[in-house]
Amino acid sequence: MSAWRRLRGALRTGGFLSRTPGTRRHTDRFGPLVLGRTLCTGGPLRKDFFKDLEAQLAAARKKASDALPGSNWSPFQISSNIPPETSDIVIVGGGVVGWSIAYWLKQMTKFSKGVRVLVVERDPTHFLGLVNEDPVDLQFNQSGYLFLASEKVAHIMEENHKTQRLAGASVSLLSPTQVKEKFPWINTEGVALGSYGLENEGWFDPWTLLNAFRRKAVSMGATQCFGEVTDFHYTSDVFHTEDGEAVNLRRIKSVKVQMANSLERQPVECAIVVNAAGAFSAKLAEILGVGLDPKESTFGVPVPVEPRKRYVYVVHCPDGPGLDTPFLIDYSGVYFRREGLGGNYITGVSPEEADEPDASNLEVDHQFFEDKVWPKLANRVPAFEKLKVTSAWAGFYDYNTFDQNGIIGLHPLVKNMFFATGFSGHGLQHSPAVGRAVAELILKGHFTTLDLSSFGFERILRREQMLERNIV
Repeated sequence: MSAWRRLRGALRTGGFLSRTPGTRRHTDRFGPLVLGRTLCTGGPLRKDFFKDLEAQLAAARKKASDALPGSNWSPFQISSNIPPETSDIVIVGGGVVGWSIAYWLKQMTKFSKGVRVLVVERDPTHFLGLVNEDPVDLQFNQSGYLFLASEKVAHIMEENHKTQRLAGASVSLLSPTQVKEKFPWINTEGVALGSYGLENEGWFDPWTLLNAFRRKAVSMGATQCFGEVTDFHYTSDVFHTEDGEAVNLRRIKSVKVQMANSLERQPVECAIVVNAAGAFSAKLAEILGVGLDPKESTFGVPVPVEPRKRYVYVVHCPDGPGLDTPFLIDYSGVYFRREGLGGNYITGVSPEEADEPDASNLEVDHQFFEDKVWPKLANRVPAFEKLKVTSAWAGFYDYNTFDQNGIIGLHPLVKNMFFATGFSGHGLQHSPAVGRAVAELILKGHFTTLDLSSFGFERILRREQMLERNIV
């Protein structure tokens, strides 16, 4: 990526770049960002148009219904969830990361005029109705994480333990004998070392956190709509390096939202787009041409994020470990934890690369549990020899194939698209910090609370991985 290094230096110093005559020059910059443009929307005229159109469609629906006795089928439908025609910031993706960003953007600007924030979510089934304004109960279950290491990777666990202790985490290393004494229901065969969290660890309800961010952001003025961003309108500036290589810098002017279950498409003018589209963030970037140019060029480097399907199984085992069950992660990759108080547990494992399931659907493979999960689970906890699978579900990881870590910040050649994606199964844990960090980057031009610059897209271009060890 020598061309990227030359371009990066030129963009920083202003050197050896020449503009192609006839291209439009953009002089605005981000950081600190000035938002809140006043744009004419033609509001009353637009409302009258839709009012008249709805009346005409209502008459057409009645006529169609009269022609089909006993049918409630309707051939026409206008979405009541059309987004505004303008928004300062459009966040594509209504998961926990997207709504965390929306919340922090509104929180940081609540004492000023604020910014107009629109969150576009493609799947309306994600959200639950929250009516009361009581304090949020995340249903936190405090229970330590217990990682088990084999002899082969015990040294990695020891190194991680030193890092965790230096950061102030209350974590203890346990010998196999100590593991057995504390959790007598564990078979410690093959275990060389254990790492157990002593405090401030556990699990909570993810939907409650998502809806808490959503509810608060909406109460502060954020807007949501259900639809899918299918296109961008953007302008381009073409520059040339001293080697004569053409470099195309793009700026998004508006997004086009395809409304859910409708033929309607609504353009939304905006100053900034946040790509928090999770497993589908690479596809969103491809609409701008990211990853479609020749591979040796900067625009030819794709966003290395793809959907990876993961299964979660709920099992019932009356004779299982019980209330003192930690969140156990075996070195085989199998994990489990208690689910409620009635002898229920959730479990799963990430498949080997060669066994990745089809990600075109969310169907559950129950044979995968029989072949890949249950044998290892029962080996580590003999009580699980007798259990019953009561339910299961599948979901997508926004899997970063490059280094399984998040991508946070601007794309170097799209001047107003910020990324917050690729968390590879850890988006829920990272969402509060990532939301705040991205909001700081947008509003202030730099990170202030936590410096997350090392997670930028530039590391993808430089081929510098940020790998973690002993994670699940």
